[in-house]
This record gives sequence, C-alpha cells and structure tokens, in this order.
Amino acid sequence: MNYLTYSYLLTPLHTGASSQAGNLMGIAREAHTELPYLPSSSLRGKIRSILESMHPNEAGAFFGERIKDGQQPTEGEVWFADATLLLFPIASYSHQFVWITCPLWLSRWNRWLRDETLQTLINEWRSLLNKKPEEGGKKAISSISGNQIYLQGALLNTTDIKEIPANSACWETLQKLPDGNGILDLKNKLVVLSDDDCAGLVEIGLQREVRVALKEDEKTVAGGSFRSEEAIPSETVLFFPWGLKPAKDEDKTQEIRKSLSTILNDRLQFGGLEGLGRGWTANTTVALNPKQEQEETEQKEVGHA
Repeated sequence: MNYLTYSYLLTPLHTGASSQAGNLMGIAREAHTELPYLPSSSLRGKIRSILESMHPNEAGAFFGERIKDGQQPTEGEVWFADATLLLFPIASYSHQFVWITCPLWLSRWNRWLRDETLQTLINEWRSLLNKKPEEGGKKAISSISGNQIYLQGALLNTTDIKEIPANSACWETLQKLPDGNGILDLKNKLVVLSDDDCAGLVEIGLQREVRVALKEDEKTVAGGSFRSEEAIPSETVLFFPWGLKPAKDEDKTQEIRKSLSTILNDRLQFGGLEGLGRGWTANTTVALNPKQEQEETEQKEVGHA
C-alpha cells in the first residue's frame, strides 16, 4: 500500500547545507531544477529515530538492520521518497501574501494521485500559461478576486489572469491538505504561474538570515564571524510519497506500522537547526488510490497464476 503525506511548514525549514558559497549556508536543492526540497534520507532518519524510541524491538525489521557486529544490512519494509514543493507563499502588496504553484509541481503531485480529471485541468492551465497574450494566453490562473495582484515586484492586471471557478475540479483534492490552523486560504489566495515564473519567485521568496558570533564576554561581533542561512519559509506545503511492503513476519512489525500512520498525521520536526525551532510541520496522510492498487494487485496475481 502506498501513501501521500502533506507537510505544512509551521516554521521555516532548513534542509541541510548542500552547498556553502562564501558565507552563505545553502539548503538542499534538486540537481535539475534548483528547487529546494527535503531529502528522503532526512525524512527517513527522523521518522526512524522517533519509532525506534517507541518500538526498539521492531524498528530493525521494519526499517532494515544496520551494519553491526560483522552482519550485513537487511532490507526494510518501508520506503520514503523526497518531499517536494506543492504550494509556496509569496509576499503580495495587495493581498499580504498568496500561495503560488505551477503545472510542474501539480503534475508531479498528480503522478501519485493519478486523477484523470485533475490532470486534464493541469494540462489546460499549462497550455494557457505557455501561450502568448495575442494567442489568448494568460500570465496567471488564480482564485483571487480584484483588479490587480502584486507578487513581490511583479504586477498582474485583470487581463493577465484567468479565474479559477468555485466548482473547479482542483478544490476537492486541495481541501485534503493540512490548513495550518486555518491559515491556508486557497479559495482566496491561490495563483498558478508558469514553471519559469514560479521558480523565479521561489528564489526571491526563500528566507535568508544573517548570523554573527559575539566575542566572549562582549556584545561585539568576533572578527569575520558571520554567515547567511537559507530556509524554506513557513506556510509552504510539501508532499512526499511513501509505501509499505508486505511484512515478512506480521507479528514482528504490527505495532510499529500502526505508530507510523499515527505520527504521519501529527506534528513532526524535520531538517536542521532544531534548537532554533526550525522545521516544525503539520502532517496529513492519505492512502493512494486503494481501489486502483487493489485491482493492479489482483491483475498481477492472475498473471502469475
């Protein structure tokens, strides 16, 4: 059985220093898009540490035994993929802040949902955003009402925007996301942009903080001791797929499987700088097309018979 977990960032997320140029401590980024993400190794490590403390006798069989005492590692019964962007908050002079997304992020999301109606809608939006204005194209597709939308330094006029209707196929699926204690307001603050425009605004919208070290017993900066740190801002929504393999011995991992489902529908802290309160997330997990997966399993069984 496979699942999709949505993670709403309650605090900024520092996903680890994959790069350090000068005094800038960067975050993990995808090699081909440069978009920030949360590596599956970070997800798995955090989840394993929590479940090991709860079920020390089951964790080895469930996650796979580590190399120790000359023994080889074993295969586990669970897998996790990277957490990638679905919605990203951007400052707006006209609407305080809004959430942006793009056809690339939505298509990645729907790879796992496999919702044909949603994919048709994403394809329509992609086509509209890729057309030139004289061909009927638009710069944005949005649920926001009003004459103008300011996005950081960009301005979208009414003629640049196609409205998302209240009965659009996207709303039923989007309402399953964690809402950040009522903050997530997509029906009034969602903007779909082209892939390129979205990537450009993400780069502008990353949180960057400068830190300094003070001299001992003095409130003055030690010579040259400063650095900048990047983080994915709070109110961002990411998603990651994960799945369970058939248990080799159901009695050995029965309880840890139940606990995994529980913690992935609760608050968790991921990434670095935990002591500064970074990386707190509210999570919601949904099963992926259980009916379709059951049909595929039955077809495989028939094929093997």
